Amino acid sequence: MTEHNGSNGGGRNFSAFIKDRNVSITPRSLKTLQVNVTKLCNQACVHCHVDASPKRTEQMDIKTINRCLEILSDEKVETLDITGGAPELNPHFDHLVRRAAEMGKHIIVRHNLTVTFDGNPVTGESKEYLPEFFARHGVEVVSSLPHYDEYFTDKQRGRGVFEKSVRSALLLNEQGYGGEGSGLVLNFVHNPPGEYLPSEQTGLEKTFKEKLKSRHGIEFNNLYCITNMPINRFRQWLIRENKYSSYMDKIVSAFNPSAAEGVMCRDMISVDHNGNLYDCDFNQMLGMGVPAENGGGGATVFNSSHESIVGRDIKFGSHCFGCTAGGGSSCGGQTA
Repeated sequence: MTEHNGSNGGGRNFSAFIKDRNVSITPRSLKTLQVNVTKLCNQACVHCHVDASPKRTEQMDIKTINRCLEILSDEKVETLDITGGAPELNPHFDHLVRRAAEMGKHIIVRHNLTVTFDGNPVTGESKEYLPEFFARHGVEVVSSLPHYDEYFTDKQRGRGVFEKSVRSALLLNEQGYGGEGSGLVLNFVHNPPGEYLPSEQTGLEKTFKEKLKSRHGIEFNNLYCITNMPINRFRQWLIRENKYSSYMDKIVSAFNPSAAEGVMCRDMISVDHNGNLYDCDFNQMLGMGVPAENGGGGATVFNSSHESIVGRDIKFGSHCFGCTAGGGSSCGGQTA
C-alpha cells in the first residue's frame, strides 16, 4: 500500500487515514480490463479528469490493442471496458469491439452520445453507424448525462450537448437499448455540477427515468452517480473558484468504510494508450503507474502476468477520498 503525492491533497494522506480506521484496500481479482484507447474527444467538458478534447492526439496503436486482446482472452477476465476521450475515435476501435465480442466477453463502451453526430473532429469521419454497431455486438453503453434538464447538462458539457444527447439516446432506444427484455443495456452517468457530492443514486435514478421518459420518450436501464475527482481540469476549476480546500474537506469528512470495500481498483486494471498499467483511470491521469513485477520501471501489458497484477500493491493519493465519500464512486456508480 503506497501513497502518491501527485494529486496534491494539501497533506491529506489517504493511506494513513484508512490505516487509522483499520480499513484495508487490496486487489481481489482481475475481472475487468479497462482500456483507454485515446484522449481525442469531440468535447472538452469542464469536469473531465482525462483533459480530453478535440486537440488531443494520443491513440493506442494496433500492436497494443492486440496485446490487450491477448490478456482479455484469459477466462478469468470477464469484461472489456473501453474508454477515452471518445473511444470510438481510435481508428482500431471497431476491431477491438469485434474481437472481444467473438470471445464472448462483456463489452462496455464509455460513449458520450454526441460523437454519433459530431463524428471525428480531425478526419471528419462519420460515426452515425454506432447505434447499430453497438447493438450488433451486444455492447453495454455507458453515457454521461449530467442532468435531465438542458440547462444543467449544457452548462457542464457545452451548448447544444443536451439536444444531441437526446437524439442519440433515442437512436439507441430504436435499436432496443433500455427496453425491457432486450438484453441491450444503456446506462447514464450523473456528475453533479460544481463542488457537490452526488445525490443518493436510487432516488435520483427514479427521477431521471420519469423526467426523460415524459419529456423526451427516452428509456434507459441504470443511472450511475459518480463523484467529480479533484484532479486535472476539475481541480483547476476548484482552485480558480477558491473551492479546492473546502471540497477536499467535504470528501474527507464523508468517508464511508462500506464504500471503500467496493472500490473499482480491487477487481480491475487500467491501461493507457501506450500500454502502461494503473490501478484505476484516475491514477492513470496522474501518472501513478503500477511498478513492474521485477522492478526497473513500470508495468505494461507487455511485461505483466495475471498473477503480478492481482498481487500488486495499490497506489493511493488524496483523490481516493472521492471514491470513498458518501455512497462511494466507481466506473459503475456508487459502491455502497
